[in-house]
This record gives sequence, C-alpha cells and structure tokens, in this order.
Amino acid sequence: MVCAPADPDSADARALIAELDAALAAICGDSGSGSFDPLDVRGPGSVFLMARDGDGKAVGCGALRPLVPGVAELKRMYARPGSGAGRYLLMALEEQAAGFGYRELWLSTRRVNLTALAFYARNGYAPVDNYGRYVGREQSVCLGKCLPTLNVRP
Repeated sequence: MVCAPADPDSADARALIAELDAALAAICGDSGSGSFDPLDVRGPGSVFLMARDGDGKAVGCGALRPLVPGVAELKRMYARPGSGAGRYLLMALEEQAAGFGYRELWLSTRRVNLTALAFYARNGYAPVDNYGRYVGREQSVCLGKCLPTLNVRP
C-alpha cells in the first residue's frame, strides 16, 4: 500500500469521494459532502492523500486541513471495503500532520456510523468537545488524538 499526495479534483479522487458520499448517505442519511471543499486542502499545512494498492489502483483517500493553531482536521477519510487501506492511510495522515507540526488531529463523524467510531477508537482516537460547525449537533461526535512530536525544520 502506497499513500501519497494527490489532487483532490483528480478522477480517482472524485471517484473515491463519490463512493464515500454514497456510503455515508446510506448510513447517515446525509453524504457529508457539504463539509468538504477541495480548496481547503491545497494550502499550507494541508494535504490530500490517496492510497494505492500494489497494482496502482486507488483504494482510499483522506485529507488534512488546519483547524486551530496546533490542530489539524481529518476530512474525507475513506478506504474501499476489503482493501485494508484504512489503517495505512490513517497512519500516513497522522505522519503528515506531525510533519506539519500539528500536536493533535481532530475529526467529526456521525454517531450512527458505528464502523467509523470503532475504527478510530482502535487507532487511539477519543471523544473531544464538538467544535466549529459541529457544536450543538447531537448527531455528530468529534474525536481527537495527540500526535507524537517530530523534529521538523522550520
């Protein structure tokens, strides 16, 4: 599995995001697509990563964007079912976030998305107070994880 920066408007990225939107709509009744703008992951401290299998086929994606000083937000995290890309992609995003100098990584998902909640719990994410647009939204649960500090050149 190889995870590398990619254009969030590429054909492969759009296909994966469309799959994510359909999966979220089936689970939650809402695709969540309104909470992602490709422009948000093109600036400093941001990245869109794509996971590719051994044959070079795109099997997952995820993005980071700055949220508040020291904290990045994880967006549009998706791995094709059965691909095994989720863990690799999350590790790559965490590594990238730490490399940018972030101390924490936060995300929001829906309470009904039990698969996502279990995945993030297995990977060390714990509840944090709802932030930003998720404040007061009972259907949302926000999670966070402290990242290891890397020695990064300024």
